Formats: sequence, structure tokens, C-alpha cells
Amino acid sequence: MISQENNRWFVVPKERKSAPVRLFCFPYAGGGTSAFREWPEKILPEVEVYLVELPGRGRRIRENLETKINPLVQNLAGAIAPYLDKPFVFFGHSMGALIAFELTRLLRARFNMLPEMLFVSGRGAPHVPDKQEPFHILPDDLFLEKLKELNGTPQEVLENEELMQLMLPILRADFTLCETYFYDPQEPLSCPITVFGGLEDHSVEHSALKEWQKHTQDEFSLHLLAGDHFFIYSSKDQLFFLLNKKLNSLIQSKKLKVE
Repeated sequence: MISQENNRWFVVPKERKSAPVRLFCFPYAGGGTSAFREWPEKILPEVEVYLVELPGRGRRIRENLETKINPLVQNLAGAIAPYLDKPFVFFGHSMGALIAFELTRLLRARFNMLPEMLFVSGRGAPHVPDKQEPFHILPDDLFLEKLKELNGTPQEVLENEELMQLMLPILRADFTLCETYFYDPQEPLSCPITVFGGLEDHSVEHSALKEWQKHTQDEFSLHLLAGDHFFIYSSKDQLFFLLNKKLNSLIQSKKLKVE
């Protein structure tokens, strides 16, 4: 049963109720559903795109921000369960990759369910220690300087003082979530993992991207695209090409079609 409570978590810009596959997109730190605004038009018509709306942003701006990943995915697992009545896949960029991964492991434990494919982007494997010094506790001026150094926040956001006043609590909460994350070893997943990285993304080492292979017993692939941490924008055409190729192989292998 799909309740209004569950609906708070998801935005569906283009309904395709007859689509045989659902794709759930998880945002990067400081991001929201607008990060994926083009996706419904670029993804195969056999796939319905669900954008994950996290607490404290978008329509949920008045809700408390979450700074710990475990309670976040616990709540998200309950909200997403009613939407997993057909084949589904996950895509997460940066922080979103971490959330998608932990949600996948929780769905396996709680419901014995897995996505058909797990797409992770712009994030090293969860067991690889982050070499960056944590900076979520820094005062605002130093925190902003670190954001600029990492090139992990769009320049137009950093230069907009009014927008930064709105974004700073969200960014600090999201970096707290990422920097306080503790990896708990578990059995590798039995779904394919596809990893995307930026060739000029100096915040994520390519060796850390390759380490995702240890988290699947199924097929693994790694694609390095031109661009920095936001290669999902600068190389979006190539990204959509690769995603649609993978999604089409899923549709063909399962003989899925629009009802």
C-alpha cells in the first residue's frame, strides 16, 4: 500500500505507470531532486524515474536534516518498499552512492530483495578509508574554503551568498553523514555493480573506484568519464548512453516490455 508518508520521499517528474522498470536516483551532498531533472527525458521509455527527496530539502525543507546514515536508510527502506513491486535499479552519485549501497544491503537483510543493478558514481568503495581530513566541524569560513578546494559543489552555488545561507546547513549535515560513516563488513551483494568516475576528479582515487568490485558476486564494470566530480553533468551524454545500454540489456534479458 502506497501512503502519503511514502510519497514525501519520492518525486516522479514523468509518470510511466506501464514501464516495467523503476530507477531510483539518490543525490550528492547538498543536492536534491533537481540534480536529476533531465533524467526522465534521457532514460529509456521502459524505465520510470523516481527521484529520492531527502529530509530537509525541496518539499521537505521544514523537516530535520539527517546526519547519520543508519536511521536515514532505515526510514527510507520502509518508505521505498511499496514501490519495489516490479524490477528496480538504483543510481547514486557521491553521497547518494553510499546511501544506495547501504539501502541495498538493508533491503537484502529486511526483505530479501535486491535491485537488478546498482549504479554508483563519484564515490570510492565504502570499505576504503577516506584520505581527506574531516571538515564538517569546521567554522563556516573554513568549511566553505574546503568545499572550494574539493570542487565538490557547483561554483554558482558557492558564489551565491543568499543561496549558501540556505545550503550551508544541508551541506554540513550531508558531510557529517559521509564523514562519520562506519563500514560494517557483510557478504558481497549478488547484483551487478556498475561504477562511474571522473577522469579529473581529484577527490576520488581511481583505485578506490575499482575496489567496488569486492562488493559484488555478480558482474562488475567501471567507466571513467571526462570531467571532475561533476562529470555527471559535463559528460552527461556519455553517462546516459552507458546507463541506457545497461538498462536495455536488463530489459532484454528479462523480456520486459511496456504493458
